[in-house]
Amino acid sequence: MRIYNRGDAETLSLRTRSNFPRVSASLRLILILTVTLTACSVPNLEEPQCTEARDMVKRFYSFHFGNDMRLTPANVRAREQFLTPRLVSRLVSMGEPAKDYFTATENFPKAFRVGECSVNSAHSVTLQILLLWKDDTSSDQKEVRVVAFREGGMWLIDEVHGQ
Repeated sequence: MRIYNRGDAETLSLRTRSNFPRVSASLRLILILTVTLTACSVPNLEEPQCTEARDMVKRFYSFHFGNDMRLTPANVRAREQFLTPRLVSRLVSMGEPAKDYFTATENFPKAFRVGECSVNSAHSVTLQILLLWKDDTSSDQKEVRVVAFREGGMWLIDEVHGQ
């Protein structure tokens, strides 16, 4: 058992005081850096309609690329949850076209990226879809535009315009 005398208490007190400003300065520095970094971050300037529609379009194209892309009646039914009733009936009446409606090409792309978005109205947006092909010798890119409508509380694809 160690007995502390008054000198030990003063030494401990001085150590505590001398360490306290260092800790406090470190905490202040961390706080300043945190505030500075969050204040300088880029805000999300995208309209809420674009954010919601973008998520749905990304889910649709992921589903489309991950499955048989030919537009058979069964494949159209499998995609129905993402499409307006108008587009479903239009696709069913087309039969089985040579070109994929959603990529506007016969040669299916390898990847896609959802690009810029513009708001047409409170319930309609147009999204850019970049389609990408890449092999050992070349890489190509093509763009289509997807028009999405908000119907029944959900964003659905109504049209695709190829270039």
